[in-house]
This record gives sequence, structure tokens and C-alpha cells, in this order.
Amino acid sequence: MEQSATGAVTESNDRREAAPESLRGEHAAPERLVLARGIFTGPSARVSDELYAVVKGGAAVRERLALHLPKGATAHTNTYFGRFAASYWQRWTTVTEVTVGATLEVGDKANVRLVASDIAGHRRIIASLVATSSGRVSLSAPLDQYVDGGALWLEFDAIGGPLDITELAWTAQAPEKVRPVAIAICTFNRAEDCAHTVAALASDATVLAAIDAVYVVDQGTDLVENRPLFQQVRPDFGDKLRYIRQPNLGGAGGFTRGLYEVSAANEHADVILMDDDILCEPETVLRLQAFANLTVEPTLVGAQMLFLLNPDYLNVGAEEVHLHELKHGQKVPKALRNTSMLKKNQERRVDAGYNAWWTCLIPAEVVAKIGLPVPIFFQWDDVEYGIRAREHGFVTVTLPNAAVWHADFYWKDYDDWARYFSTRNSLIVGSLHTDLDGKAITREFFRYIAEHLVGMQYGLVHTTLQGIEDFMKGPKVLRDGGIDALAAARGTRGDYPETIKHPAATPPVNSADIQVRRASGEPSRVTLVLIKRAITQWTGRTQPGLIGVTREDAHWWHVGLFDHVVVTDASQSGVRVRRRDKARARALLIRTYRTLRKLRKELPALQAEYRAAVPELTSRENWARLYGIDPS
Repeated sequence: MEQSATGAVTESNDRREAAPESLRGEHAAPERLVLARGIFTGPSARVSDELYAVVKGGAAVRERLALHLPKGATAHTNTYFGRFAASYWQRWTTVTEVTVGATLEVGDKANVRLVASDIAGHRRIIASLVATSSGRVSLSAPLDQYVDGGALWLEFDAIGGPLDITELAWTAQAPEKVRPVAIAICTFNRAEDCAHTVAALASDATVLAAIDAVYVVDQGTDLVENRPLFQQVRPDFGDKLRYIRQPNLGGAGGFTRGLYEVSAANEHADVILMDDDILCEPETVLRLQAFANLTVEPTLVGAQMLFLLNPDYLNVGAEEVHLHELKHGQKVPKALRNTSMLKKNQERRVDAGYNAWWTCLIPAEVVAKIGLPVPIFFQWDDVEYGIRAREHGFVTVTLPNAAVWHADFYWKDYDDWARYFSTRNSLIVGSLHTDLDGKAITREFFRYIAEHLVGMQYGLVHTTLQGIEDFMKGPKVLRDGGIDALAAARGTRGDYPETIKHPAATPPVNSADIQVRRASGEPSRVTLVLIKRAITQWTGRTQPGLIGVTREDAHWWHVGLFDHVVVTDASQSGVRVRRRDKARARALLIRTYRTLRKLRKELPALQAEYRAAVPELTSRENWARLYGIDPS
């Protein structure tokens, strides 16, 4: 979860409430466990109904848990939220057969088919029935032919009269016990967003009954508890809701507080970490919980991410990390990325390396065995925890057909204070979990910095170097949980004019002088072009005039042709003005050389130092100190 400023120290933690009673107990399981329900319309008007069910041949009436078909209409749930991910359930759980049932109100006659796909998307009918009277119907399918891919769904035909479908549910034999589960939401000055997320959980009675606790960890100054919507839904939770205020310790500190509180209350309770600014699909909570209760071994179960501004698009089917390159968020081979889920289904099973914490379930066994997260404030905290869990034998499954909507990443400008944490924390996580090659890492950093110098992004270079320099201070830089680091990263960027965003209508230049120049294609000999652009910038042999550059054209090889550009911000909410500054570029280049030379020399010792510090950094005692609470 993104954090954007330091927060005030909050009320004393000496008045901590006891955990909710339901969280402290164990739960007897029903005879059959609901794995997924039939949902027919989304939680918001911005979401397409066809992510849930597709109707043809007439105007259907949709309710959240009901679908009313007119005479002659057909419908199917071969959709993003309508499918049952058979491949994942066969591979990772104890379920060997699944049953899908629904209550039908039949006007005359209805056909119902249980249909499957394989890894290539080929359709086959598993079972079918003809309903001539109203009542409960069910169909079953063995999970025995889906290891590498495939899903299940239902198809309906309303023949001769209307058809009403309600109480659709996929079920399986339940385990002996169902684990308690809590939700932890970390928030910082997104009070309205957070209130809506909490309200979404309260909107579904079945979800509300399945949750044993909700912890809202508020690290901001614009408080969630002051929002009317939050106060309106708060009574719906009864004893289950806990509202905690604390200093801003970033996403790492906020989410860890949830893990800290829940594991203290019940060592067998799972925790679903959830961002504050998502559009929450409550059904996802049930699906993650059910899957986690039936895995062969304790498993981290993550939701997929759909784009908030483009709600039918999937971010990525599953992610992994390339530690030697300090890259996270990498697409697992064959996974879908930036794909409309109205046009394509995820047939293939793709196994994740980790799952980001926009929504992710952490089993109790993981916290008990590996401890709490590393206090690195923001970015890479979820990656590190997923890697550490895998090193201790716990896999992560990113479950299709369970998702939330989160802000589209490509609408965020890369040139911001977050690069500090991305840089510093990537080095920390790489040091903890692999043997980094100092020569390769510094070479890659030099190329990266050279590109941004050519692109006249001097503040971005400074922020990157700041992250490397603080990494080289060793584990002591994490002593305060990131509060000072955030202030420093944000504060010093003001010294670089091109980091400031201006309204597009009133930039600090004469708009009449701006000449828009489009970029040609990506160069085939990138290194040669980088050298040429560097010489052009250094010698001042740039093209004259004030140049306008769209976001899609703002590549270093295009921007580097000029010495004065107005670039559209990725958020499309303003522009930034970059201007060639040889003296500043020279100073940053010297600083880069010295910093990277030192990094290459000291990297082996730093890796050993960070690894030795992990037990103390991730201990309950350290986090209690950061929270200012008594660990006893």
C-alpha cells in the first residue's frame, strides 16, 4: 500500500482492546464447505456485469445473488468471477470432487449444463439435467483432469418460460475444522477509500459472518473513524471491528500490526491483508478463505488484481521476482498480463512466486514459523515475506476468479519519492535472499542512472542514489521503521525543479512556444544510442526550442534529443518541465561513480550484516518497540 507522508504520533496504545471473542475460538466445520457462490452483478456500477455472467436472447434482471432470465434466454458463467478454477483446486487442495447447486424457479422447462475447459480452452460437457419443476438442483464433477489447466462453469437455457436462478454455490467436503480468519486493512490519509472498503465487507451478510475480526490500522491524520460511512457501518460488525491508530510506519508497519495482533490473539487464525484504496469484491474473501482451509499444506493465498480505471483488465495472472536483477512484479511465464477478462480466460495454471498485499491471506503457520515482516516501510515488504515463506516451505497461490480492483500502476509516474524505497529495499531483499553480484548490480545501476541523466531527470537520479547510500548504512537505517527515511526522500526532491508537477493549462513556460515532437520507434542498438544521447547532452548539441512530449513518447532516447521539454505526467493530471543542466549532471555523475564503487566493494559485508539482523528486525519485540506498546 502506498504511503505519502509522515503521520502524527497517535493515541497511546496502552488502551488496546482485547481481541474479538470470535477470533479467539475455533470453529466447527459444516458438512460441506462453500468454495464460491454464484454472483451475477458487481459491487459497483463501474464493473461490467459480464465479468460475472453472460446472458443472450433477452433482457435479464440481475441481483447480486440471483439471475432472472426471460423465456428463450440463455446464460453462462464462463466468466472471470463465474468460473471455478478446477486446475488450482486439483493441484493445491484435498478436494477430489466438487458439486455445484442452485435453486431454480422454472416457468416451463430449463436445461442446466456443467461444462469444463482444458488448458487450450476446449469446451466439454461434464454433466447436464433438464428441470421441469422448481427446486434445488445439483451437478458434480471429479477434479481429475485439470492439473495443468482448465475450469468449470454452468450454462442455463430458459425453455418455454422464464427461469430464476438463486443460491448458486460450489461446494466440497469440508475439513474437520474451519480456521478463524481476520482482515487487516492498513491506511494512511485515504479515509474515504478505507471507509468504502470496510463498508463493502459489511454489505454482505455471509462474508460478515465468516470474518472473525477486522483490524483497521490508521496511520494518518485524516482519520477513517471521522468518516460518516465508517460510523454508519461500524455497528454492523458488532464486536469484530478494531480501530488502531499508530505512527506512520508504511505498508510494512500497518500490515504487520494486523499480523501482530491476530497472532497474539489466536495462534491458529489466518490473516487477510487488504489495501485501503481497493474496490473490494466481498466474494473474494470467501474464496480465499475456503481455498486456504482445504490446501494440502499451509499456503499463502493471494487475490488477483484488476485495474480500477479499466475494470475488466487483469494486471497479471501471477508474479515472481528476479532477485539477481532486483526486479519484482515480473510476469510468470504464460501468465496473462494487462488482458481484458471479457475477451480471454485464464485456462493455464501458473504458479506464483509471491502475491502482493492488495489482498492476500497469510496462514497462521507462516507467522509462527518465519516471524513478522521486515520493517522496510514501503515496497518489497510483501515480496520479501513471500520469498522468506517459500524458503521455509510455504508456497503462494494466486487464485484466479478471486480479485479486487486496485489503482492502475501505469497511471503512476515513475519519477517520485517511492523510487527511494524501491531502490533501497530491493537491495535489502536481494541481500537477504540471494548472493548479489556486485559487478553486475553496479553495472545495471550505472546504465539505469545514465538513462535518467540523459532524460534530464536529475531528481530521480538523486532519489535513486539516496536509496543506495542508505542501504550502505546497514540495518541501522531500519531502526525507526522508515519515518526519517520518508521525510528525507520527500524533502530533498524539492531541490530538483523537474520533479514538480504543474497544471497542464498553466505550466511555468510560455505555452505558445511549445512544439510537440513525437518519438520514432525504439532504437535497435540501444547502448550506442545511449552513448550518442549522452554526448549530445554533455556538449549541448541538442535541438533548440521548447518541446512538448506526451507520456507515451517520454523515453530517454527521445527526450535526450532536446534541452528543454514539457512532459505529460503519467497520471495525466499535469506536466513536468525538464531542462538540461550540465553542472548538475556532472555532480550527479561523480556522485554515482563514487557511490557505485563503494557499493561494489562493500556489498558482500553488507549482505552478511543484513542477514544477521533479520531475527531481531522481524521479532515481536522490535515491532512492539516501533508501535510503542508493551509486548507482554
